[in-house]
Amino acid sequence: MKLSVIIVNYNVKYFLEQCLYSVYAASKRLDVEIFVVDNNSVDGSTQMLNEKFPEVHLIENKENVGFSKANNQAIRLSKGEYILLLNPDTLVEEDTFSKCIHFMDAHPDAGGLGVKMIDGKGNYLPESKRGFPTPEVAFYKISGLTKLFPKSKKYARYYLGHLSSGKTNEIEILAGAYMMMRKSVLDEIGLLDETFFMYGEDIDLSYRIIKGGYKNYYFPETRIIHYKGESTKKGSLNYVFTFYNAMAIFARKHLSKGNAKIFSLAIKTAIWLRASLSFVERILKNTVLPLADFLIIWIGFYVVKNFWATHIISENINYYPPEYIGYVVPIYIIIWLACVFFSGGYDKPVRLGRILKGLLIGTIAVLVFYSLMSAEYRFSRALILLGALWAAISMPLLRLILHFSGIKSFRLFTQSERRYIVVGEKNEAKRVASLLKSTSDEIDFIGLVNTKPDIDSDFIGTQSQLQDIIRLYKIDEIIFCSKSLQPQEIISLMSALQQTHIDFKIAPPESLFIIGSNSINSTEDLYVIGINSINQPQNKRNKRFFDISTSMAFLITSPVLIFFQKCPKNFFLNVFNVLLGKKTWVGYYDYKNAEKKLPQIKEGILSPIDIFPVHKIKDETIDRLNLLYARNYKVGNDFQIVFKNLRNLGKNK
Repeated sequence: MKLSVIIVNYNVKYFLEQCLYSVYAASKRLDVEIFVVDNNSVDGSTQMLNEKFPEVHLIENKENVGFSKANNQAIRLSKGEYILLLNPDTLVEEDTFSKCIHFMDAHPDAGGLGVKMIDGKGNYLPESKRGFPTPEVAFYKISGLTKLFPKSKKYARYYLGHLSSGKTNEIEILAGAYMMMRKSVLDEIGLLDETFFMYGEDIDLSYRIIKGGYKNYYFPETRIIHYKGESTKKGSLNYVFTFYNAMAIFARKHLSKGNAKIFSLAIKTAIWLRASLSFVERILKNTVLPLADFLIIWIGFYVVKNFWATHIISENINYYPPEYIGYVVPIYIIIWLACVFFSGGYDKPVRLGRILKGLLIGTIAVLVFYSLMSAEYRFSRALILLGALWAAISMPLLRLILHFSGIKSFRLFTQSERRYIVVGEKNEAKRVASLLKSTSDEIDFIGLVNTKPDIDSDFIGTQSQLQDIIRLYKIDEIIFCSKSLQPQEIISLMSALQQTHIDFKIAPPESLFIIGSNSINSTEDLYVIGINSINQPQNKRNKRFFDISTSMAFLITSPVLIFFQKCPKNFFLNVFNVLLGKKTWVGYYDYKNAEKKLPQIKEGILSPIDIFPVHKIKDETIDRLNLLYARNYKVGNDFQIVFKNLRNLGKNK
């Protein structure tokens, strides 16, 4: 046996399926065995493997034992001369294994080998080659200096930024997404350290390979796509803390006591800096625009107030007391901005219509508030209307200025409908296009691009014309049919087209799902197109507003409503859980093998199946109902489900 491929899977069924298709393509004419270790997935991964890849050696764990232990289970059973640890969220080229094996055969000093990795947008991933994380190097990485100086031999040593990504080089640390190693070396230095549950195990193993007298190499003559699927985002504080814990284990294991303390101090300092910067960045990101709106409206109100006082009401600039501009006007502005927020005026992409809608609602609310105030604080309806007019002018004007300044997050006039091209042979391209049409209402255009040079009326062009097609048809997204294109072709096209800044997706053969783009963590990246409707900011706000308002209504009417409940003892518990945001009135129906790749929402008291009088529904029908609820979310759906189940508000799942 030449090669043993080992994949550890945890709830990424569709990525695993695509990965295995590419693994089998790369294994042709090679002596390869494939292991999949499943860490107690609940997304139907093992069922998919049994149906589509029965020849895979499947190890089913009854709990999530972590990355290291799961890999070790398969390594102990493997028979290959070389061991490849491969992430399920990867796609390998069809010659990846043969090229890597040839390199290892030609370099007997090589203990481990890593390859060039790109993300789902065709961008090179710097973690393809890494240096040893000394305290100094780790500090530069976590503090952000590595990102600021990506080519520096000193500050970017974590990613060996001074080494060319296009040349084979000796490196120190291999990436855990693709680690090819000699089985004889592992027998000598030991397997993965199971103390590491997540992160750090690849660093530890790479370090032990070098300590054992062998070399690790970066080999860019072949490439893989890595969707960077991790349980925490690398820019998040959760990742920083998890990374620190892994580094602390590594320091205790491999560094002297004094150096380990220095290492720990450096990492803690870097974490403090990152936490501070993240906090400031988050505050600024969420408050700068509302604060700018507040200030501009207040200044305009101040000018209008002075003009009104001196030219319309009297000649006394101090006609209105200081409390008016100091207290009353800020309350008006807060009401306006709150209404703009709840109308989606601060959502991206920017929509001027939402801002004007929020100001209109806010003006009505301000006038109602004005009418309820005591006479001494009712200064002028005219000033309220003039202030609203100034807000309706100044807020869109500010966004127009930001738009024309080129700031990407403030782009206007963007269309929600997207323009697609599907690249593949006729039958498969038509199948994928049909899938798109049946699962999304936000499609402006779908064009088919032939992988063959033939001219056909069903296609708008051929694969060789992709650059011109993207420009001419203003394409937003390309979907590659993996049944028609080899992984190497897809990766090459993505790399060649990455400067177009469009999105890429891949449609596996015979699959109802489309996989992409940059990261496994985002709901848009594994989807039936349009599935994330419930995750849109406005829908999340509407759903939360519905939960709060109905809960308050239930509390007010509880003296009567409680007598109609089937489970009255849980009624108040559910109401307060919803009010506190721990649950929602309507969520997905959950069962053991329920589809998990849906936008995340709180656990529901009720579910879409509660609209039906009989609950003996097939599992596939339940999945479809959950899918439709997520994709086509409307507050009216929640209202209908709750209204028809007023006797089940004390339901306990």
